[in-house]
Order: sequence, then C-alpha cells, then structure tokens
Amino acid sequence: MSTIQRATPVTAALAPDQGSGVELRGVVKDYAGHRALTGVNLHMAPGEFVALLGPSGCGKTTVLRALSGLETITAGRILIDGRDVARVPVNKRDIGMVFQSYSLFPHMSAQQNVEYGLAMRRVDRVTRRQRAADALELVGLGRLGERYAHQLSGGQQQRVALARALVTRPKVLLLDEPLSALDAKVRVQLRDEIRRIQTELGITTLFVTHDQEEALAVADRVAVMREGNIEQIGSPEDLYTRPATAFVATFVGLSNAVDAELSGDTVTVLGQRLPRLGTGPADGPVIAYVRPEDILLASSGIPATVVVSSFLGSLRRTQVRLEDGSLLHVQHEVGVAPAPGENVHLALAARPVATAPRHA
Repeated sequence: MSTIQRATPVTAALAPDQGSGVELRGVVKDYAGHRALTGVNLHMAPGEFVALLGPSGCGKTTVLRALSGLETITAGRILIDGRDVARVPVNKRDIGMVFQSYSLFPHMSAQQNVEYGLAMRRVDRVTRRQRAADALELVGLGRLGERYAHQLSGGQQQRVALARALVTRPKVLLLDEPLSALDAKVRVQLRDEIRRIQTELGITTLFVTHDQEEALAVADRVAVMREGNIEQIGSPEDLYTRPATAFVATFVGLSNAVDAELSGDTVTVLGQRLPRLGTGPADGPVIAYVRPEDILLASSGIPATVVVSSFLGSLRRTQVRLEDGSLLHVQHEVGVAPAPGENVHLALAARPVATAPRHA
C-alpha cells in the first residue's frame, strides 16, 4: 500500500482530511437484459491505489461509473467510509473523476477550469483562486494557469483535468483510462506523476485501464476483470508470478501456452518436470503457461530454431520454432543475439507454472 506523505504546504492544502475506505458488495448491473456486472466484490483500504484491468467489455468502466453514481446499480451495496452511497446522487458522493477525454471548457483558462468545481460549491473567490493555483502547482502547471485548452498539449490538458478533480479534496479519485489518448512517452511521464501525486495526497484511487504495463507499474493492487466480475486481485507481483487462472496467466504479461501432462502437483513440460502453480485441472493432458523469461537458452537440451530476435532495450525477446513446429518466446539478456535460422537449445527454469485443461 502507498505511503502517505504530506510534506509540502501545497500537498497539505489539497489532501483530504483522511483516506477513505471503499467497498463494493455483490454489485450487479443489468442493461436491457444483459448483465454487465455479475456480483462484484471489492475492498479498497484508505489511501490505496487499485487498478481495474481487463479487456474491452469486461465491466471495468461500469464498476467505476457505478462507484461514481453515473450508473444506478441493479443490486448490491457501495460503501464509502462505511456509508452506503448506492442511492446517493453523483454530486453528493465527494468523488473526483478524470476521463479519457479532457473535457475542459474551451472558453476558460486552465485556472478557471480548475476553479469551476469550487465555484459550484460556493467557495469564496480568494480561497478558490489559491486552491486552484495550488492544484496546478501540484501537477506541474503552476506557470500556465492563464493559458486556454488550445494553447496546451494533450498531456498538459490532462494535467489540468487532474488538478480540477483534486482541487475539491475528494474522498475518492476515479481515473477512467486517462492516458489512452496520449503518446507513449507522455503516458509514462504522466502515469508516474499520477502515482506521485496520489502517494503524496494519500487519496484512495481507482484506476481503470486495459494496459497491463500501466496497471502493474502504478497500482498497490490490480484487479483483473473478466465477463462482469473480478477474476483475481492481488499485488502486481502476485498476479504475474502466481496467476490464479489461465485467463490471468495469459492476460497479465506474455505467456507461452505449451502442451503438457499433469500428475498430482507435477507438470511435465517439454520433457521437464515442473511444480504446478495453485490448483487446477485433473491429472492428464493440460496446457502449461510458461513465461518467456523462464525459458533459457542453453548449451544442450530442447532443440529449436530461431525465427526472429527483437531488441527491446533492456532485454531481447527471441521467437523459436520447436521440432514439432510450435513457436515459443524466449526472453534473455541483450548481449546474446541469435540470428534467424540459427539452431539453439532450450531449458526451462524450475519455477511453478499455471495450467488449464487441454480442451479449454
């Protein structure tokens, strides 16, 4: 969980009085006969940063909209600090939201955009100007308050939207794919800024994304959603190294799906015996999910032929073809650069692997 730091006057002025706990209990949402959420349970500790991760249509944005009050749930309870807000209107839930689209008022300056929520709350002019200036300073735009949206880059506009969400000192911050419209470099910069600000303020935050790298990089815990419910929730390390299901193993990170045989707690993969991760299918033919970094280039072992090798900066990923024609991805150090067509040998690291029935 994040460590709350309130070291600066600006941070202290914008931080909520205390972190708020959030809980969803059996939340169901139906749309015209379609069940978008099938009984979601989620508990967020005060000050925690949780990412909702999943493919399009899995229900992650519906969870966020239900928590915000933009969607009325069919059944279940939504609690903030122990108070059920399921029937409380949006403007009474004390929640800040940042969307994929910046949604800035084009006729207002950045400062005026940030002040807007305070003006609606009838905060006096002097106080709201100071708090808006503090919020812009917090997101690194202290000198750009007089600029209009068309005078700001996409990243700067999203920072204004973040400042606008924070200036009212909400109990909970909701982020709905706020980085997806930005280019790659700006996305990384802004996601790190969001994490820094969230840590400093200690604000309970729910972050919706379909980008697994974003989720793993910023969240205290990640909830992987599938077909209207949470498939697994845990720390980024837990999800990557101990996926509870085949879906999580394939969705979080890259995995090689390899035919294998299961016997008790042992999986025979490419002739090597490996421990099985968690519980799973009955003994017999299975699919084993092996991470690329757990397949090693070796002096002897499983014969393979290099198809292509890609330089990825701090590592290299090589695709190889086995004698039966199946393809595997191998992740290894940059200094080893096998050429296409080169014959190599593979070995498997003795790490547990997730499994699923062969027919699944």
